[in-house]
Amino acid sequence: MPRETELLEAVDVYFRALYACDVTLLDQVFHPAASLFDVDEGDILVDPFPEWRAVVGARKSPASINQEREEEVVSVTWLSDKAATVHVRLRVLDSIFVDHLSFVDGPDGWRIVAKVWHLESTV
Repeated sequence: MPRETELLEAVDVYFRALYACDVTLLDQVFHPAASLFDVDEGDILVDPFPEWRAVVGARKSPASINQEREEEVVSVTWLSDKAATVHVRLRVLDSIFVDHLSFVDGPDGWRIVAKVWHLESTV
């Protein structure tokens, strides 16, 4: 299924971006107007993509300490041939995250338009 191949390639860009804390890769996979949401502290926290991008760019990367990449695609749900949600799990340094990534396929290819994430555990 070529649509799934293209989508999973975009997910891999997301994984590589977080592993290297590479904001150039983040720019390739996130829509500039995307927002990120979590509720780990009891309140709904909303980060516009540009603010979160700056945080990622400033932190120590798993690649810089040669941490083994730990990531998986848990599931893909297709809303249409141009929209899907992807449930992933990944490790970033000492944190295990689960994310639901909302993707749309527009003129620039598959882009994340929203991310809902949860800190599952720390190691």
